[in-house]
Amino acid sequence: MIIDGVSEGYSVLLDRDTDVMTSPVHLWSFYGCSSPTEPDLSAGSPSSDSDQSFSNSTSVESFRYQGVRVKNTVKELIMQKRHHEIQAQQYHIEVECPEITRVLQATKRCAENISQIPVKRAATDDTNILSPCSESLFSESEMLDDIGDILSKDRVSIDSVTVRGFNSVPMCTSPEEHIPLQSLYTDVEKHMYSGVHQLQSIQNTFSCSVLVPTLSATTVPPVSFFEWQIQQEEEKLAGLSHTELIARDGDGDTFLHIAVAQGRRALAYVLAKKMATIGMLDLKEHNRQSAFQVSIAANQHLIAQDLLSLGAEVNTLDCWGRSPLHVCAEKGHNNMLQVIQKYMQTSGRHVNMEMVNYDGLTALHVAVLSHNAVVQELSCHMTPSSAHTVALVQRRKHLSDCINTLLLMGASLETKDRKSGRTALHIAAEEANVELLRVFLDQSNYFSVINAKSFNGNTALHMASALQGRQTQADAVHLLLRRGADPSTKNLENEQPAQLVRDGPLGEQVRRILKGRGHSRS
Repeated sequence: MIIDGVSEGYSVLLDRDTDVMTSPVHLWSFYGCSSPTEPDLSAGSPSSDSDQSFSNSTSVESFRYQGVRVKNTVKELIMQKRHHEIQAQQYHIEVECPEITRVLQATKRCAENISQIPVKRAATDDTNILSPCSESLFSESEMLDDIGDILSKDRVSIDSVTVRGFNSVPMCTSPEEHIPLQSLYTDVEKHMYSGVHQLQSIQNTFSCSVLVPTLSATTVPPVSFFEWQIQQEEEKLAGLSHTELIARDGDGDTFLHIAVAQGRRALAYVLAKKMATIGMLDLKEHNRQSAFQVSIAANQHLIAQDLLSLGAEVNTLDCWGRSPLHVCAEKGHNNMLQVIQKYMQTSGRHVNMEMVNYDGLTALHVAVLSHNAVVQELSCHMTPSSAHTVALVQRRKHLSDCINTLLLMGASLETKDRKSGRTALHIAAEEANVELLRVFLDQSNYFSVINAKSFNGNTALHMASALQGRQTQADAVHLLLRRGADPSTKNLENEQPAQLVRDGPLGEQVRRILKGRGHSRS
């Protein structure tokens, strides 16, 4: 950068080696004041008009600063400084294997010789191409063969090679990764080749990617984040004794119960593995819940999967008589049921699907009762767009998925509860739950339960006909009749379904359906 109107004679103010102003004595020109050692302004003045007029000034007081002229431009100064730095480091490559250093330096010397080779210009276009003699200098295959022979002979990994003086270049950690050869010489290329076309030709020569070999003996197998967490927890719990492992708090919870409730999977896995080795994996707290049952209640399906893999017991009851299946059916945890289903398929262990709670209900009965409660609440809710309604619809879907999963796992439709003798079909008919009635009547063995009687002799058709205030009552009765329900069946009170129908417009419609006079809706 040059500012006109400044005499080159004032270059004495600049340091001759660095071309920058270094002496504060010469700063007088920037402030227009006299200097203790004023230079002779007439000496060494150039022949330009502007500079000549400036050199004829006779007084310092009339001097006006007009700028500074430097010998070199800022760009040239920066490039010169970088050139000195590059020269000090670009050829200092230290590697642990001297043979690899020799091969890489031989290839780099070939790149240096390119600047001395004349470049030919094609007659048809302006693209510069290298001569055949220059192409022979870049034998990449020979260089790679040499490196491969050295690696195989010395039994070293390319990961151990460190290169200094260049930009950080990550080495390959797997054979699938590729490193362009030109990236190793990025800084060298920036300052070695002055011609733009020569640099472009060299980059085209090294455009292919090089596959860097890696020895499998020095490659560390990758671990997942969960495995890494397990390693960290094992180091922390290395000194945990058996007495501390089974110690309980005021609620009877062990460290494992607390870790499961908090969802700390890695910690729970390490604790469960230690407890399994001493046979205490199913240790229960004050509600008689094991760690696996706590994971079911907390909906921690990954922790439940880990506990099952370590041997946790599935056929167990808590203080309310609920098995893990009952809890899943009550809360709508279908993902937990899928974990148990997968465990049944892979391990071959038996899961008692017909286990009953203290009310005499199986998990399928509990799921149908929970679904009925949600359907009844939805029928009474008057704001369909509210957040509560959306939550109820979502819960109904989860419970429906649980019922389908229980059927796939082997839950029986013919099982009756211990108190009233109702099947799952009876319970669905009590609420005119058309959705579940369709699910049960689509099963292959539905005909064995369509006319099954409870302890008081009522069939599912009796229960659907005796309802009052259910908008879906007519649909439920019509569906049962279409699938083979007998309207002439009598209960222990010698009553047929038509005799249980309540009065009213809806009751009259149900009577017409029972008498076979048709139904306007399917």
